[in-house]
Amino acid sequence: QVQLVESGGGLVQAGGSLTLSCVASGIVFSTRNMGWYRQGLRNSRTMVATIDRGYATEYADSVKGRFTISRDNAKSTISLQMNNLKPEDTDVYYCYGGALNDWGPGTQVTVSA
Repeated sequence: QVQLVESGGGLVQAGGSLTLSCVASGIVFSTRNMGWYRQGLRNSRTMVATIDRGYATEYADSVKGRFTISRDNAKSTISLQMNNLKPEDTDVYYCYGGALNDWGPGTQVTVSA
């Protein structure tokens, strides 16, 4: 059974930083292309950052230069370092495990002005 558990969300002031983590189980982690997505109340889920099994990364234009995604295959973990946070970064952030329906429950990130 695939399980993805996010942590690290919270409330932070604009300009601050947060680090999200996602621990995966039930998958062969090193073979998966992983990622972080975000979703608001009235929006569809959109890509924030992805990292493939070869460690290549992609970022949404809105977070380039501010967010960094990384992975630790030994710990079956991906992380998202979020710097210089802005109020428009506020959303629920989801860990994606690289296959249909492989999603974590989400973690709330709120950035106050």
